[in-house]
Amino acid sequence: MKLANLLALTAAPLALFAAAPALADNHAATDAAAPAATGNGPALWKVADEDTTIYLFGTVHVLPQGVEWYDATIAGALEGADMIVTEIKMDPAAETELQQLSMSMGLLPSGTTLRSLLTPEQITAYEAALAKIGAPPAAFDPLKPWLAGLTLSLLPLMQQGYDPNSGVEKVLLSKVGDKPQGALETAEYQLGIFDGMPTEGQVSFLMEAVDGMDEVKPMLDRMVAEWAEGDADELAVIMNEGMSDPAVAEALLYQRNANWAEWIDTRLDEPGTVFIAVGAGHLAGAKSVQDYLAEKGITVSRVK
Repeated sequence: MKLANLLALTAAPLALFAAAPALADNHAATDAAAPAATGNGPALWKVADEDTTIYLFGTVHVLPQGVEWYDATIAGALEGADMIVTEIKMDPAAETELQQLSMSMGLLPSGTTLRSLLTPEQITAYEAALAKIGAPPAAFDPLKPWLAGLTLSLLPLMQQGYDPNSGVEKVLLSKVGDKPQGALETAEYQLGIFDGMPTEGQVSFLMEAVDGMDEVKPMLDRMVAEWAEGDADELAVIMNEGMSDPAVAEALLYQRNANWAEWIDTRLDEPGTVFIAVGAGHLAGAKSVQDYLAEKGITVSRVK
């Protein structure tokens, strides 16, 4: 599972952006090229019955500065909604809780170090990757492999110009004022997907991050470009390139899509208008949220 995929699937890793600013500042940030939005911009879908409207908007949780995507159609849908719903709560209190939860769930038992779980060859590659971003190995020794893997992938993005404050949810939430906010999941649930992996799976995840550290930004650049063009089909193709583990895909993508379709089905029984913003990977390709809604006989129409 490539880290770029995670940033189109789950918001929880963003806690690490705020949790490790000092390491990110070890290297001067370089400007990330902002993909030019062409076509009609990011895709927006709608589910509606006689008294309920639910918008589905796919997001990228972290973007370079300068990506223009917020247009009149998206603004109209957001402003007309009674509430905004994201994957997890993303207000300041929730973000602080997420950072604390990341550290409480992501620490190894006392007496165990991360490097003690690796082979000598893995240690060599791992330490070389840390050296690239100016991160001391000792600082990572208390971390479980999944948390180290996420951090090792996220920090280079920060150093290369990706900014969590430019992320789509951050922008949307900045525009809704005191509009009620809801969430489809808890932060504990999202982090639990990673923490629930067996140790050998976590080590594999970490080593994928080590081996692919130089590929994360180019792949995310491609995903952002397709997202900005509203090309959900091509976004799904890129997503599939990084989906190498069926069990991880089921846990991170398909099961959650099914859960959210159930949430939407239930919410249609209540009048009003809801704007749902979730990672764009959930609204693209086979077994998307739209596919699970179609199985329930619920029509989804593309607004833009």
